[in-house]
Amino acid sequence: MSLSLAAAIPRTTGRWVCSLTATRQRLFHSSALSRAAAASPSQQLQGQQDYSQYGKTFDKILIANRGEIACRVIRTAKKMGIKTVAIHSDADVHSLHVQLADEAVNVGPAPTSQSYLNIPNIIKAIKDTGAQAVHPGYGFLSENATFVKALDEVGVTFIGPSQEAMAAMGDKIQSKIIAKDSKVNIIPGFNGVVRDVDHALQISRDIGYPVMLKASAGGGGKGMRIAWTDDEVREGYKIAKTESMASFGDDRLLVEKFIDNPRHIEIQIIADKHGNTLYLPERECSIQRRNQKVIEEAPSTHIDEKTRKAMGEQAVMLSKHVKYSSAGTVEFLVDSARNFYFLEMNTRLQVEHPITEYITGMDLVEQMIRVAANQKLIPKQEDIKINGWAIESRVYAEDPEKYLPSIGRLSKYIEPKSTKGKDEVRCDSGIVEGSEISIYYDPMICKLCTHGDTREEAIDNMKRALDSYVIKGVTHNIPLLREVISHDRFGSGKYSTKFLAEEYPTGFKGHAPNPASLAQLASMAGLMHAKRELRNWAWGRGREALLKEDLQGKAPQSWELFIGVQGVDDKIPVKVEKIGKGANGEDEFEIHTPGVTPFKSSAHWPLESPLITNTFDNGDEVTLQYLDTLPLGFRVQHMGTKFDITVNNPAQHALSKYMPIKEKASTTNMILSPMPGSVVSVDVKVGDVVAEGTAVATIEAMKMANVLRSVRAGVVKSVKVQAGDSVAGDELLIEFEDESKDVAKGEEKK
Repeated sequence: MSLSLAAAIPRTTGRWVCSLTATRQRLFHSSALSRAAAASPSQQLQGQQDYSQYGKTFDKILIANRGEIACRVIRTAKKMGIKTVAIHSDADVHSLHVQLADEAVNVGPAPTSQSYLNIPNIIKAIKDTGAQAVHPGYGFLSENATFVKALDEVGVTFIGPSQEAMAAMGDKIQSKIIAKDSKVNIIPGFNGVVRDVDHALQISRDIGYPVMLKASAGGGGKGMRIAWTDDEVREGYKIAKTESMASFGDDRLLVEKFIDNPRHIEIQIIADKHGNTLYLPERECSIQRRNQKVIEEAPSTHIDEKTRKAMGEQAVMLSKHVKYSSAGTVEFLVDSARNFYFLEMNTRLQVEHPITEYITGMDLVEQMIRVAANQKLIPKQEDIKINGWAIESRVYAEDPEKYLPSIGRLSKYIEPKSTKGKDEVRCDSGIVEGSEISIYYDPMICKLCTHGDTREEAIDNMKRALDSYVIKGVTHNIPLLREVISHDRFGSGKYSTKFLAEEYPTGFKGHAPNPASLAQLASMAGLMHAKRELRNWAWGRGREALLKEDLQGKAPQSWELFIGVQGVDDKIPVKVEKIGKGANGEDEFEIHTPGVTPFKSSAHWPLESPLITNTFDNGDEVTLQYLDTLPLGFRVQHMGTKFDITVNNPAQHALSKYMPIKEKASTTNMILSPMPGSVVSVDVKVGDVVAEGTAVATIEAMKMANVLRSVRAGVVKSVKVQAGDSVAGDELLIEFEDESKDVAKGEEKK
């Protein structure tokens, strides 16, 4: 199967689903389809098998989802000769999945409850378009038994499990009971609905801390909180219920023992309606933050063949017990001794399914469609092999230092591509340059996957892909992804779900260059400065003038520079000399930097690309992204992290020590919104005296609740918002009295 978007280009019909200006229509349509056409039509999953002998399934399916997963389903449907119907909200009218589908239907306003969760509107769209089946993707209605029942009532096939299996396994409380009956290892906990916060406290004390509070109907890390004390149970209970209701329309919680230092490993299963069930090689999902997966890999470094077989067989037993059909995932927690415990079953396609496709060659979306059409699985368990290694990085629009979502329009967007002829890079995304990341939906930009014959090769491919991934217009988490992928502990394969908390106990602060990488960064900055200077000189005199022999000598030939790197006190001396032309026809330079062996480079840096790559004498490959011009330098992205670079000549360097340093304005008297969102609650009023760390407000964005706390003790001077208000990032919410006045008012209240 080709995963290329080229195969998904719809026939040009001239149909547009909204009223745009003609110019805007042409620009967007051209951008979306150009991006689709840019993917190689010959791109194949590693080791993919041929399942063409199955035969016909459906004529038309509706995808009850949005974004990258909708595009993903469309690609497979197109390959299978199936017409597709996209649904969209008002906010998604220009989205890529709308452009790639054969038809599109608006199902409501931007809020999910009025559009992507609006079952009556979606049923109407199905009837109006004549779709025979519905693929739900993941999230939204993918695990909603009520939706499946509604489809059954109108005679439309759900591309997923039966409502009975979904109801049984989609509820975390009921699924644990069923897992126990199926002889599957389970985690100690309370197998029932938590009535209230006092009940949660009682259960937590009985089980013993630490405990996990989690949404019964949830997934994706939403509605989950770990508690180590009674106070954390009280706070976590409130937040988990809020998130659970916002995400799933169901605020029931369960409580179970939290296994310290675990690994999160899951088994993909695929089952047909004729009693055949297969388990596929495991995926490891232990790199998490706030219980939400960040990086996954397949297979796991922790699992041996004996454990893999035992976990797979238990997953199959559980699936057969509930007469499960379609794709599903059984998740386990695994301790250091490879003891494993059932965590939950996701009765849908997982976000991280591409890495399983990479190492098995099986198109899981195609299998889901064929199973829904009542076809039998052709492969047998003994046919399932592991081919190489695959890694997935979830690229999000978020600030990785604050773990908060970012919104905005993608002003520049270039996805990394395979360069080895092995289709070693796969981007599952639903956006193009110009797309907008909205406050209303999950902030995922792309599922970036790489494959290699070995784990080391897959990691190296991921490093190169992250370095060449250009995203401008929103803050993104590539700095964190790049740092984790390069971390020695990740490279060793010896990590757990506590990795991020242990390695970044005070939060992730971006890449901190070591002496060797700092010297390489300075060398690259000097090279970029020289190339830019020559380019500016050429453009200033006309491109033809550069070719004239008598003007060649007037162009700059050497540079003595002092490179300043943001966060580093001392400037680094760099000497760059132009020494001729390289074998590739580019200007060749020799660069001298302390700590780096003098090297020659004729690196290519085209005007249309912000990327420049150089391989050093020791074999290290360094790619910098040129982001912005600064008054005395430029801003670059290195190892995923943004750095402000200053470039001074000797005279500027001598004078720089006299330049005053601008101090940042103090915000200690203010509580600012850390992100765009809506105010869930305000917990203080004017005149209140609060202690440092007091919860003062809760902000929700993209279905995640964030408690804001006072950074100091003080007296509340003003409250600018109330519950239900929408706020922008850095908007003033609460203001405190000056510290000198706080003391007086505090004494007066006493």
